[in-house]
Amino acid sequence: MTGTATSAGQPAGTVPPASEGLTQKLVSWAAGLRYDDIPLHVRDRAKDLLIDAVACALAADDAEEMAQIAALAAHLGSNGISTVIGEPGGRPAAVATLLNGYRITALTSCDVYAPARFHVTPEVVPPALAIAERDRRSGRDLLVALVAGFELATRIAAAMDYASLRPRGWHTPGVVGPLGGAAAAGLLLGLDERGLRHALGIAASQSSGTWASWGTPTVKFHQARAALAALMGATLASTGFAASDSVLEHPDGGLLTTYAGGGRPERATDGLGEAWELEQISLRPWPGATPVQPVITGLFTLLRQGSLPTTAPGAIRISVNPVVHEQHARFVHPQGTFEAMLSVHYAAAAIALWGRLGFVEFQPRAYADERLATVIDRVIEVTPDPKLGPLQCRVVVETADGTRVQDVAAPLGNPDNPASRAVLAAKFTACATGSLGDRAAQVLDMLGTLEAVADVAALCDLLRPGGAVGQGQ
Repeated sequence: MTGTATSAGQPAGTVPPASEGLTQKLVSWAAGLRYDDIPLHVRDRAKDLLIDAVACALAADDAEEMAQIAALAAHLGSNGISTVIGEPGGRPAAVATLLNGYRITALTSCDVYAPARFHVTPEVVPPALAIAERDRRSGRDLLVALVAGFELATRIAAAMDYASLRPRGWHTPGVVGPLGGAAAAGLLLGLDERGLRHALGIAASQSSGTWASWGTPTVKFHQARAALAALMGATLASTGFAASDSVLEHPDGGLLTTYAGGGRPERATDGLGEAWELEQISLRPWPGATPVQPVITGLFTLLRQGSLPTTAPGAIRISVNPVVHEQHARFVHPQGTFEAMLSVHYAAAAIALWGRLGFVEFQPRAYADERLATVIDRVIEVTPDPKLGPLQCRVVVETADGTRVQDVAAPLGNPDNPASRAVLAAKFTACATGSLGDRAAQVLDMLGTLEAVADVAALCDLLRPGGAVGQGQ
């Protein structure tokens, strides 16, 4: 880079050597990560994230736009050896990665790193799974790669500083996701530190995605495209293809500089290898947008205490953060599955009317139910409250027996209100049984003991419905 001379005789804006930069520090840590370096509780959390991602992908056929994504995939290629979770047969690796990325996020039920509104697994799991399956890597290898990918992704997202990133309109999964996925895939490809730097650089050159797409399926496509960008970045770097050595901190186009005005780079390395940021990733026990999860948590807590009213005007009053209210208020009467999953009103009315909230309650026959519209209009009130944080709410229920109040400080599945492995297993079973049948329990056991899996290809075979036989058999 060319610049004017400083008083020290160095060009202004000169990039520090790779050995000194933020990108290199993260890459050096990832390249040196070994299974025994990872505490048991971190391994378990990474496996939880994988279990949840696979569960979400297996249920994805209920998403209304999956036919459109399938049409795109057909144009890109149909014959290959890579597994698409929940789909028979094989696809080219790039197509499988794109499809798996979308399937994980299709039903708005996957993980979220709440500090940056960042769904992490759709970008990290698919490229890692494609490489691990193709190269017959072990489950232990895959687990280490996933831990590295999750950790780098969340730390880079923290360094991007959401308070700086969001006002510029950038959507974190599309911007940061490619780097986490590239790190995981790169490790499975055996890249050295230089190769990993370039994998991140190539992936970051494809970073994109803005909030202009909020409320449409395109906001979910950001994640699928980021997974593909990650696969391309790692694969291209494995050929020796060069990229920036300092893609995070470069003063002329580095991610922190360009997307976040410099960000908070210290957040990426503080406590690296000791404090694990991936443990701050939340899981969602129910379908629905992240800011709707506190409301669902509160309503089910009250439901366990007694029935919810479905006729009295204004009997269920919900207070949420003002920004949440503003972003979700236009989905009072949703016209599709995705809109229903973004609607506070809809989730509340469905729980009051049916006493449950699974994927079935977001299908056309559910959101077209006139009784539901009546409950939304007569019973449910949603108002903003500036005293509440984005993952907090208050639910007040008026019944003939009196008033019940439930304050939610953190939704179930959040690190401050964690969901048990039993809750996660129930979600997996509900998502997987339809496509995997009796094999669902076997797959859940293998995912939960991933380090004992000798060949990831054998696991992937079990993720294909109908007993399809892939390269692992």
